[in-house]
Amino acid sequence: MLKFVFLSVLLLAGGVKGQDDEFLYDVFPPDFQWGVATSAYQIEGGAFADGKGLSNWDYWSHNGSYEGHCNVRDCQNGDVGGDSYHKFREDAALIKSMGADFYRFSLSWARIVPTGRVADGVNQAGIDHYNEVIDNLIAEGITPFITLYHWDLPLPLTWDGSWLNEDIIEHFKDYARIVFENYGDRVKLWLSFNEPHVFCFADWTYAYLNPFNWTQPVKPYICSHNILKAHALAWRMYDSEFRPTQGGKMGITLNCDWPEPLDPANSAHVEASDRSMHFHYGLYANPLLRGEYPPIMRSLIDAKSEAEGRNESRLPSFDAEWTQIVNGTLDFLGLNHYFAYKVVPDDNNESIWVEGDANIHIEPDDESWNHTAVGWPITPFGIRKVVKWIADEYNYPIYITENGYGHWENDTFNDPIRVEFYKQYINNVLRAVRLDGADVKSYTAWSLLDNYEWASGYSVRFGVHHVNYTDPNLTRTPKASAMYLKVVFADNGFPNATRTD
Repeated sequence: MLKFVFLSVLLLAGGVKGQDDEFLYDVFPPDFQWGVATSAYQIEGGAFADGKGLSNWDYWSHNGSYEGHCNVRDCQNGDVGGDSYHKFREDAALIKSMGADFYRFSLSWARIVPTGRVADGVNQAGIDHYNEVIDNLIAEGITPFITLYHWDLPLPLTWDGSWLNEDIIEHFKDYARIVFENYGDRVKLWLSFNEPHVFCFADWTYAYLNPFNWTQPVKPYICSHNILKAHALAWRMYDSEFRPTQGGKMGITLNCDWPEPLDPANSAHVEASDRSMHFHYGLYANPLLRGEYPPIMRSLIDAKSEAEGRNESRLPSFDAEWTQIVNGTLDFLGLNHYFAYKVVPDDNNESIWVEGDANIHIEPDDESWNHTAVGWPITPFGIRKVVKWIADEYNYPIYITENGYGHWENDTFNDPIRVEFYKQYINNVLRAVRLDGADVKSYTAWSLLDNYEWASGYSVRFGVHHVNYTDPNLTRTPKASAMYLKVVFADNGFPNATRTD
């Protein structure tokens, strides 16, 4: 079957455009790590099992509505999902069969601390569950790589204002302490947050309350400010209290797609691309590595805030104490990347989001670009350019923590375009490492399983393993992409054309 799939890929090679160089046959450094990823709400199920508290997504998927319509496609929810809460051993066997080095997964805060507040009590059954998951992974020879927060917030904290309420900073630190105390003896790779740029700027993240009034663009920056403080406190605590005996590393993972200048020969377009990177990736990376927001953000948003007649900038500031706390609180930078987009400068953009503040405009996709089934551009060159920009700007270790191809629900076991997607994107990571000198430590395929894709429900499939949702057993079946990744993982890249073409 694999031979047939590779032949199909060659026939469909024209379906994945965007590669700008000849394919590079080479391997990654010997210590490079390969993994697959999921998140708790998207695959666990067990939404009401064993003392777990409700999360914002438990509520949002059941009760929220937008203009009389379900918040989630077909009113679907994650109550059962892929039922990894009960099938985690089977899932670990899938990871092992792929030859992956690590499994990146998230913890449900509400499963461990039902109300989100440690003072209200912790759930021992939840703690025990993740102990089983971690022990089973290690027994299978798989390194656990844990994300503390992947969008599912305990519901009581949602009602209290979510990430707009400064109280949540200490609650997150308390939750992190429980996690480090219980799992840090075995878990050595940590991520504090997944994609804060998404959940701070997306109104649907916070259940029906929708705290983001679209006419007041200050709130996403307040959310981001609180996220940075929460990460910093958790990192400082880990560094002083747990790292000396546990010896792990902690980072944050940031989503960042590549802003391709519409005209790469036009310096103004190149500058617009650079501003976009600072407003997307630098918004979080710069404070955590340098103690302040990117200077271009500070300059533009301060000026715009003054022009709007505000008494203070929409972009908060760190005082001297917080600057010291936040600065230098990363062991590595995480990156989730999927596609590129075209940008041009636009000093008159009145958008209240990043595009307006950064004085950029997003142009229609290049006509030569193909797209995934869910409409995202397929642009392998973008991942190399993002990695190079991060490496040039920060000169810091990079862990690629998500990259993958989404298809509609009729996705099949034979997925040659997803195979070609992984081939080209991973090869561009290899170019970033070997040709550009970027210090990339890992590559993570999203995702291990078909899962609950947030507001799209089960209509979108990113998995390299098919989940049969009509089967009570939720049978998992490897797709051709899982078998292809197994070859790449085993070869640590692309040593020659024989194995991967």
